[in-house]
Amino acid sequence: MKILLAPDSFKGCLTAREVADALAAGLRRVHPACDPVILPVADGGEGFCAAVLSARGGEWVQADTVDPLGRPMEARYAVCGDTAVVEVAAASGLPLLRNGERHPLQTTSFGTGMLIRDALDRGLRKMLIGLGGSATHDAGTGLLSALGFRFLDASGKELPGIGASLGRIAGIDRSGAHPALAGTHFTAACDVDTPLFGPSGAAEVFAPQKGATPEEVRLLDAGTAAFAEVVRREMPDQVGHDEKTVGQDAKGYGAAGGIGWALHTMLGARLESGIDLVLDAAGFDTLLRDAALVITGEGRLDGQTARGKAAAGILRRAQRAGVPVAAVCGRIAPGPALPFSRILALADDSIPDSIAMRPDWARGRIAEAAASIIREYL
Repeated sequence: MKILLAPDSFKGCLTAREVADALAAGLRRVHPACDPVILPVADGGEGFCAAVLSARGGEWVQADTVDPLGRPMEARYAVCGDTAVVEVAAASGLPLLRNGERHPLQTTSFGTGMLIRDALDRGLRKMLIGLGGSATHDAGTGLLSALGFRFLDASGKELPGIGASLGRIAGIDRSGAHPALAGTHFTAACDVDTPLFGPSGAAEVFAPQKGATPEEVRLLDAGTAAFAEVVRREMPDQVGHDEKTVGQDAKGYGAAGGIGWALHTMLGARLESGIDLVLDAAGFDTLLRDAALVITGEGRLDGQTARGKAAAGILRRAQRAGVPVAAVCGRIAPGPALPFSRILALADDSIPDSIAMRPDWARGRIAEAAASIIREYL
């Protein structure tokens, strides 16, 4: 019986490969001869570079950059042939901050821009940017600042690329933009289809997870909408004039706190589903042939799962091939019902995060879940 293991990471706890290995260990407890096909995946967030590198081949590159609060650090990106693969989470990710440091009005994606600049300086002219897991809501202004863009207030003073600046931006100076940008092709791998602003936009949905209070959510949403209008006025040749292009309704623009919109609008990036990019690169549809079962998983199944996350993308592909999919998750929260053949959550409300996030505890529970699943198919 062919079983395909295709989990995402349990963020802050286990990598996608570690989750897959724990699932495999559980299968072998029940069926020692089981030799599952292991395919760690990512949807654009943490682990995206590793998933693409595993599928395409290439090498890691280490570079100097800064974290979401501007502190010096090193991060890596992947080079696969002529393409640099950069994930926002590497330099601008939420796990880089302690709980008390999570303030999306003050965090910046500048560090991600530094990684892109490093790749440009190395002569790479194709960029695949994984959007997900960010600590920021700066609509990409930090990233673009690192690439030479300047965002100005009404008096002409340059503003830092942070969320608190968005509502104050009155002009954009592109004269210092990195000269290689004009000849570079960008693709953005989105982990969600969230629009840029509005009732279901990036601030309303994700800023609270990044530490924003209800009042800060309102400020970020209003600032993002105001900045979008400035961009439309300043760059009509690239943006156009309709509301959808500005970003209220366009899907994927809100990924990574608006970086999806910035890459598309100002750098001409094509927005694509991150999980579909990874699955295509890995030949997932071919791997599905003759499979009896797929087991996927992620740290949390909730209302966002159906909006572009890895588990939903895998379920969609497997359904087309008529292959059942079981899901193992750290926790489960209310959201749209998805037709997994079975869902197993490792922890309920009685188990605190201090236990549930321990790698040794999670590995054991993941193995138990896989053993439970396979017993139904033997």
